[in-house]
Amino acid sequence: MPTAFARQQIVTAFAAAILIAAPMRGVAQDVTVFAAASLTGALDRVAEAWTAETGQTAVTSYAGSSTLAHQIQQGAPADIFISASVDWMDAVAASGDLQGGTRRDILGNTLVLIAHGQDAAPVTIDATLDLAGMLGDERLAMAMVDAVPAGIYGKAALTSLGLWDSVAPLVAQSDTPRTALAFVALNEAPFGIVYATDAAAQDNVRVIGTFPADSHAPIIYPAAITAQSDSANAAAFLDYLSSDNARAIWRAYGFSVVQ
Repeated sequence: MPTAFARQQIVTAFAAAILIAAPMRGVAQDVTVFAAASLTGALDRVAEAWTAETGQTAVTSYAGSSTLAHQIQQGAPADIFISASVDWMDAVAASGDLQGGTRRDILGNTLVLIAHGQDAAPVTIDATLDLAGMLGDERLAMAMVDAVPAGIYGKAALTSLGLWDSVAPLVAQSDTPRTALAFVALNEAPFGIVYATDAAAQDNVRVIGTFPADSHAPIIYPAAITAQSDSANAAAFLDYLSSDNARAIWRAYGFSVVQ
Protein backbone atom coordinates (compact mmCIF):
# COMPACT_ATOMS: atom_id res chain seq x y z
CA MET A 1 0.00 0.00 0.00
CA PRO A 2 1.47 3.42 -0.92
CA THR A 3 2.91 5.50 1.90
CA ALA A 4 1.48 8.91 2.69
CA PHE A 5 4.40 10.50 0.85
CA ALA A 6 3.85 8.26 -2.19
CA ARG A 7 0.15 9.09 -2.20
CA GLN A 8 0.99 12.77 -2.10
CA GLN A 9 3.33 12.34 -5.07
CA ILE A 10 0.58 10.60 -7.05
CA VAL A 11 -1.90 13.38 -6.26
CA THR A 12 0.64 16.05 -7.23
CA ALA A 13 1.42 14.31 -10.52
CA PHE A 14 -2.31 13.92 -11.28
CA ALA A 15 -2.98 17.59 -10.55
CA ALA A 16 -0.09 18.61 -12.79
CA ALA A 17 -1.53 16.49 -15.60
CA ILE A 18 -4.86 18.25 -15.21
CA LEU A 19 -3.20 21.67 -15.35
CA ILE A 20 -1.35 20.68 -18.50
CA ALA A 21 -4.47 19.31 -20.17
CA ALA A 22 -6.88 22.06 -19.09
CA PRO A 23 -5.66 24.78 -21.49
CA MET A 24 -5.92 22.51 -24.52
CA ARG A 25 -9.47 23.66 -25.36
CA GLY A 26 -8.27 27.25 -25.33
CA VAL A 27 -5.29 26.75 -27.64
CA ALA A 28 -6.95 24.34 -30.04
CA GLN A 29 -7.20 25.67 -33.57
CA ASP A 30 -10.50 23.96 -34.39
CA VAL A 31 -13.63 26.06 -34.67
CA THR A 32 -16.75 24.09 -33.69
CA VAL A 33 -19.80 25.18 -35.66
CA PHE A 34 -23.36 24.25 -34.71
CA ALA A 35 -25.43 24.75 -37.87
CA ALA A 36 -28.96 24.22 -39.12
CA ALA A 37 -29.33 20.88 -40.91
CA SER A 38 -30.31 22.61 -44.15
CA LEU A 39 -26.72 23.87 -44.41
CA THR A 40 -25.36 20.33 -44.70
CA GLY A 41 -23.20 20.05 -47.78
CA ALA A 42 -22.81 23.75 -48.44
CA LEU A 43 -21.20 24.53 -45.08
CA ASP A 44 -18.99 21.46 -45.42
CA ARG A 45 -17.66 22.92 -48.67
CA VAL A 46 -17.11 26.29 -47.02
CA ALA A 47 -15.24 24.61 -44.17
CA GLU A 48 -13.06 22.71 -46.66
CA ALA A 49 -12.25 25.95 -48.48
CA TRP A 50 -11.38 27.59 -45.15
CA THR A 51 -9.00 24.75 -44.33
CA ALA A 52 -7.39 24.91 -47.76
CA GLU A 53 -6.78 28.64 -47.39
CA THR A 54 -5.76 28.86 -43.74
CA GLY A 55 -4.68 25.40 -42.62
CA GLN A 56 -7.18 25.66 -39.75
CA THR A 57 -10.09 23.30 -39.20
CA ALA A 58 -13.80 23.96 -38.75
CA VAL A 59 -15.75 21.07 -37.24
CA THR A 60 -19.44 21.12 -38.17
CA SER A 61 -22.37 19.66 -36.25
CA TYR A 62 -25.84 19.69 -37.81
CA ALA A 63 -29.34 19.45 -36.33
CA GLY A 64 -32.56 21.43 -36.17
CA SER A 65 -32.01 25.03 -35.08
CA SER A 66 -34.19 24.53 -32.00
CA THR A 67 -32.17 21.50 -30.90
CA LEU A 68 -28.88 23.33 -31.38
CA ALA A 69 -30.14 26.41 -29.55
CA HIS A 70 -31.11 24.33 -26.52
CA GLN A 71 -27.76 22.52 -26.58
CA ILE A 72 -25.85 25.81 -26.60
CA GLN A 73 -27.97 27.13 -23.74
CA GLN A 74 -27.10 23.97 -21.81
CA GLY A 75 -23.36 24.51 -22.33
CA ALA A 76 -22.55 22.44 -25.41
CA PRO A 77 -19.06 23.37 -26.70
CA ALA A 78 -19.97 25.35 -29.81
CA ASP A 79 -17.93 28.33 -31.00
CA ILE A 80 -20.34 29.49 -33.70
CA PHE A 81 -24.09 29.04 -34.09
CA ILE A 82 -25.76 29.34 -37.50
CA SER A 83 -29.53 29.18 -37.25
CA ALA A 84 -32.18 28.86 -39.95
CA SER A 85 -34.38 31.13 -37.87
CA VAL A 86 -33.91 34.57 -36.37
CA ASP A 87 -36.27 33.51 -33.56
CA TRP A 88 -33.97 30.76 -32.31
CA MET A 89 -30.97 33.05 -32.55
CA ASP A 90 -32.98 35.61 -30.56
CA ALA A 91 -33.61 32.95 -27.92
CA VAL A 92 -29.89 32.18 -27.57
CA ALA A 93 -29.13 35.90 -27.39
CA ALA A 94 -31.81 36.42 -24.73
CA SER A 95 -30.28 33.71 -22.53
CA GLY A 96 -26.90 35.46 -22.68
CA ASP A 97 -25.22 32.75 -24.75
CA LEU A 98 -23.92 34.93 -27.61
CA GLN A 99 -20.92 37.22 -27.70
CA GLY A 100 -22.18 40.77 -28.13
CA GLY A 101 -21.61 42.41 -31.49
CA THR A 102 -20.88 39.19 -33.38
CA ARG A 103 -24.34 38.39 -34.72
CA ARG A 104 -24.94 38.92 -38.42
CA ASP A 105 -27.40 37.73 -41.09
CA ILE A 106 -25.56 35.75 -43.78
CA LEU A 107 -27.98 33.78 -45.97
CA GLY A 108 -31.50 33.53 -47.29
CA ASN A 109 -33.62 30.68 -48.69
CA THR A 110 -36.99 29.92 -50.26
CA LEU A 111 -39.74 27.45 -49.36
CA VAL A 112 -40.95 24.91 -51.90
CA LEU A 113 -43.43 22.09 -52.37
CA ILE A 114 -41.77 18.89 -53.58
CA ALA A 115 -43.08 15.64 -55.04
CA HIS A 116 -41.53 12.21 -55.38
CA GLY A 117 -39.85 11.48 -58.70
CA GLN A 118 -39.45 13.73 -61.69
CA ASP A 119 -42.82 13.31 -63.39
CA ALA A 120 -45.10 15.28 -61.05
CA ALA A 121 -46.86 18.21 -62.66
CA PRO A 122 -46.11 21.74 -61.42
CA VAL A 123 -48.76 23.59 -59.44
CA THR A 124 -49.47 27.19 -58.57
CA ILE A 125 -49.29 27.67 -54.83
CA ASP A 126 -52.07 30.03 -53.82
CA ALA A 127 -55.36 29.91 -51.95
CA THR A 128 -56.96 27.79 -54.72
CA LEU A 129 -54.51 24.88 -54.37
CA ASP A 130 -56.32 21.69 -53.30
CA LEU A 131 -53.34 20.25 -51.45
CA ALA A 132 -55.52 18.04 -49.26
CA GLY A 133 -57.12 16.58 -52.38
CA MET A 134 -53.67 15.94 -53.88
CA LEU A 135 -52.69 14.05 -50.73
CA GLY A 136 -55.81 11.92 -50.44
CA ASP A 137 -55.08 9.45 -47.63
CA GLU A 138 -51.33 9.99 -47.81
CA ARG A 139 -49.01 12.28 -45.88
CA LEU A 140 -47.36 15.67 -46.32
CA ALA A 141 -43.77 15.55 -45.06
CA MET A 142 -42.69 18.59 -43.06
CA ALA A 143 -40.23 19.46 -40.34
CA MET A 144 -41.80 19.92 -36.90
CA VAL A 145 -44.24 22.75 -37.34
CA ASP A 146 -43.91 24.25 -33.86
CA ALA A 147 -40.16 23.94 -33.34
CA VAL A 148 -38.06 23.55 -36.50
CA PRO A 149 -37.78 26.68 -38.69
CA ALA A 150 -38.67 24.95 -42.00
CA GLY A 151 -41.79 23.53 -40.38
CA ILE A 152 -42.67 26.85 -38.77
CA TYR A 153 -42.31 28.65 -42.11
CA GLY A 154 -44.33 25.92 -43.83
CA LYS A 155 -47.18 26.07 -41.36
CA ALA A 156 -47.22 29.87 -41.56
CA ALA A 157 -47.34 29.74 -45.37
CA LEU A 158 -50.17 27.20 -45.43
CA THR A 159 -52.07 29.18 -42.80
CA SER A 160 -51.63 32.41 -44.75
CA LEU A 161 -53.07 30.73 -47.84
CA GLY A 162 -55.98 29.19 -45.94
CA LEU A 163 -54.73 25.63 -46.52
CA TRP A 164 -53.49 24.59 -43.09
CA ASP A 165 -56.73 23.34 -41.51
CA SER A 166 -57.38 20.92 -44.36
CA VAL A 167 -53.87 19.42 -44.44
CA ALA A 168 -52.94 19.53 -40.72
CA PRO A 169 -54.29 16.00 -40.02
CA LEU A 170 -52.18 14.69 -42.91
CA VAL A 171 -48.81 16.15 -41.90
CA ALA A 172 -45.97 13.77 -41.06
CA GLN A 173 -43.54 15.76 -38.93
CA SER A 174 -39.80 15.13 -38.66
CA ASP A 175 -36.85 16.55 -36.78
CA THR A 176 -35.28 18.37 -39.77
CA PRO A 177 -36.26 19.37 -43.32
CA ARG A 178 -33.62 16.93 -44.57
CA THR A 179 -35.57 14.09 -42.96
CA ALA A 180 -38.77 15.36 -44.58
CA LEU A 181 -36.87 15.44 -47.87
CA ALA A 182 -35.82 11.81 -47.35
CA PHE A 183 -39.44 10.76 -46.75
CA VAL A 184 -40.42 12.11 -50.16
CA ALA A 185 -37.29 10.82 -51.89
CA LEU A 186 -38.05 7.31 -50.59
CA ASN A 187 -41.72 7.69 -51.58
CA GLU A 188 -42.87 7.32 -47.99
CA ALA A 189 -44.78 10.56 -48.56
CA PRO A 190 -45.86 11.85 -51.99
CA PHE A 191 -45.32 15.51 -51.18
CA GLY A 192 -43.29 17.60 -48.77
CA ILE A 193 -42.44 21.17 -47.83
CA VAL A 194 -38.72 21.93 -47.57
CA TYR A 195 -36.20 24.61 -48.48
CA ALA A 196 -35.27 24.99 -52.12
CA THR A 197 -31.68 24.17 -51.21
CA ASP A 198 -32.78 20.86 -49.67
CA ALA A 199 -34.67 19.89 -52.81
CA ALA A 200 -31.61 20.61 -54.94
CA ALA A 201 -29.64 18.04 -52.93
CA GLN A 202 -31.87 15.11 -53.87
CA ASP A 203 -32.39 13.61 -57.35
CA ASN A 204 -35.52 11.65 -56.46
CA VAL A 205 -37.73 14.69 -55.87
CA ARG A 206 -39.04 17.51 -58.01
CA VAL A 207 -39.96 21.03 -57.00
CA ILE A 208 -43.54 21.51 -58.18
CA GLY A 209 -44.16 24.94 -56.68
CA THR A 210 -42.61 27.78 -54.70
CA PHE A 211 -44.47 29.40 -51.82
CA PRO A 212 -45.09 33.14 -52.22
CA ALA A 213 -42.50 35.14 -50.32
CA ASP A 214 -45.23 37.09 -48.54
CA SER A 215 -46.91 33.92 -47.22
CA HIS A 216 -44.31 33.51 -44.47
CA ALA A 217 -41.60 35.45 -42.66
CA PRO A 218 -38.33 35.94 -44.58
CA ILE A 219 -36.09 32.88 -44.32
CA ILE A 220 -32.88 34.30 -42.90
CA TYR A 221 -29.84 32.49 -41.50
CA PRO A 222 -28.11 34.50 -38.75
CA ALA A 223 -24.69 33.50 -37.42
CA ALA A 224 -22.88 34.49 -34.22
CA ILE A 225 -20.09 33.50 -31.86
CA THR A 226 -21.24 31.87 -28.64
CA ALA A 227 -20.53 33.46 -25.27
CA GLN A 228 -18.53 30.46 -24.12
CA SER A 229 -16.25 30.28 -27.16
CA ASP A 230 -12.56 30.66 -26.51
CA SER A 231 -11.45 29.80 -30.03
CA ALA A 232 -8.83 32.16 -31.40
CA ASN A 233 -10.19 31.49 -34.90
CA ALA A 234 -13.94 31.87 -34.34
CA ALA A 235 -14.08 35.51 -35.47
CA ALA A 236 -11.99 34.78 -38.56
CA PHE A 237 -14.21 31.86 -39.55
CA LEU A 238 -17.34 33.94 -38.96
CA ASP A 239 -15.93 36.56 -41.32
CA TYR A 240 -15.03 33.85 -43.83
CA LEU A 241 -18.70 32.85 -44.09
CA SER A 242 -19.22 36.09 -46.05
CA SER A 243 -15.98 35.97 -48.05
CA ASP A 244 -15.99 35.91 -51.85
CA ASN A 245 -15.12 32.21 -51.92
CA ALA A 246 -17.85 31.33 -49.43
CA ARG A 247 -20.40 33.43 -51.32
CA ALA A 248 -19.68 31.49 -54.48
CA ILE A 249 -20.26 28.20 -52.64
CA TRP A 250 -23.48 29.39 -51.01
CA ARG A 251 -24.87 30.51 -54.36
CA ALA A 252 -23.85 27.24 -56.02
CA TYR A 253 -25.99 25.43 -53.44
CA GLY A 254 -28.96 27.72 -54.07
CA PHE A 255 -28.77 30.07 -51.10
CA SER A 256 -29.11 33.80 -51.46
CA VAL A 257 -26.35 35.86 -49.83
CA VAL A 258 -27.51 38.57 -47.42
CA GLN A 259 -24.20 40.38 -46.87
